[in-house]
Formats: sequence, structure tokens, C-alpha cells
Amino acid sequence: MKPEPTSRELTVGQLAARSGVAISTIHFYEAKGLIKGWRNRGNHRRYAREVLRRVAVIKVAQRTGISLNAIRKALGSLPKGRTPTADDWKELSGQWKADLEDRIKRLARLRDQLNGCIGCGCLSLGVCPLRNPSDVLSKQGPGPRLLDPG
Repeated sequence: MKPEPTSRELTVGQLAARSGVAISTIHFYEAKGLIKGWRNRGNHRRYAREVLRRVAVIKVAQRTGISLNAIRKALGSLPKGRTPTADDWKELSGQWKADLEDRIKRLARLRDQLNGCIGCGCLSLGVCPLRNPSDVLSKQGPGPRLLDPG
């Protein structure tokens, strides 16, 4: 195993290995504006060591179901696009917590009602006398009106 250079620069391979994501993911994050790198004189990609923290934030946020768009917006809100500090992480994660709690509630409701009527105007066709009599939910629009009201 090659020792890492003492500089604060990382190659794309080193960044991928240290962050636990594939090289293609690093390129994808950069293409989406989530991380930034530069090219050295030899035209090779280089990244600041601080990008490791940004990748960690992205991975955690993605695992909680936060969209890449929301992640990019949150990271873009940091002054001068800096690497998130512990205080920044508290702020960012706090913003996402309410969304996560809402999704947990919706998923729990879906789980609990999954075996019953799906309560949508487009599929009940007026045959559900308990939850959608006379297909009244169809007036609210297409899709599952009772399970996913949001």
C-alpha cells in the first residue's frame, strides 16, 4: 500500500478509498456541484483533504433519504462553500430532521395500512363503500389520497 502524500491534496483514488465511495461517485458528486476539485500541472484531478468531510456529510444525508438537490442547497448555504464544521452539521442535520420525521410517519402509516384499501380515486372505481364511497376521492385528484396526502 502506497503511503499518502504529506500534502493536503488527494487524488481521486485516495479520496474514494478514504471516503468509502467509488471513484465514479466522486466524479458524480463533482459533476453535481457537491464537491470541487482542480487539475494539477499533469492534468490529474486533485481534491483538498477537507473534501473528505463533505463526502461524509453527503453520504449520511443520502442514507437518510435527503435528495442531492437538497444536499447541494444546504452545502451551498455555507459561507464561501466551506467544509462543514461540527456546528454547521448541527444546523444542516436540524434542517433535515423535520423532513425525516415526516417521512417516517408517512412510511409507518403506509406500513400499517398496506394490506387494506389504498383509498385512491383512480383505482377504487367507486367500489369501496368504507373508505371511498361513490369514489369521492377522485375529486381530489389522481393517486393514493388516503395513504400519501402530502
